[in-house]
Amino acid sequence: MIATQTGQGKKRIGLISTGIVGALLVAFTFTPTFAGFAASIQNTINSASTGTLTMKETSGTYTCNSTDGAGATTNSATCSTINKYGGTSTPLVAGGPAQTTNITLQNTGSVAATSFSLNPGTCSQSPVPGASLAGSATDLCSKVKVAIKSGSSTFFTGTAAQLQAGGAIDLLAKLSKATINAGESVPITFEVSLDASAGPTYQGLQVSQPLTWTFGA
Repeated sequence: MIATQTGQGKKRIGLISTGIVGALLVAFTFTPTFAGFAASIQNTINSASTGTLTMKETSGTYTCNSTDGAGATTNSATCSTINKYGGTSTPLVAGGPAQTTNITLQNTGSVAATSFSLNPGTCSQSPVPGASLAGSATDLCSKVKVAIKSGSSTFFTGTAAQLQAGGAIDLLAKLSKATINAGESVPITFEVSLDASAGPTYQGLQVSQPLTWTFGA
């Protein structure tokens, strides 16, 4: 004979079932969830720096740097030891040979110069200090001839007065170059002479003309 469940037995089974379901719900509710796969890289060394653009001029035993003196903060110095026109120790003679001065300009920085120029200043004349006489001519700058060259390239040829009037010269264009690379040197020759038409009134005079070389990047 098969026993039948009483109402009270069914109630106990129902309570047991309900307890099991409740326990499962609690278990699922408090079980932590997990994200998908991940990968990452952290770069800890990320840096950048700036280069330098500096200039050195040499002629014989003389050297001038753009960082000399006050130029250490401005990168722009004045050089009074290299006389590209030859000075007064060997005076020019009308129609005579030219005085030649060789210089070298070097990019001593770490970046290439993308511009290179020569900016001539005002040509002025004055009596030679200590000369026994000073002529009355007032246009010596128009009688002093200047040629500036680098190898087969001619930067300028004419008088000192014309050099002043012409303004800044794009030397990269004259050299047919795009840059002056870091460490690269440019040899430059100056040839200065006195026109044959300069007569006695030009005696005992001198010219002076500042010249500024500039690298840019």
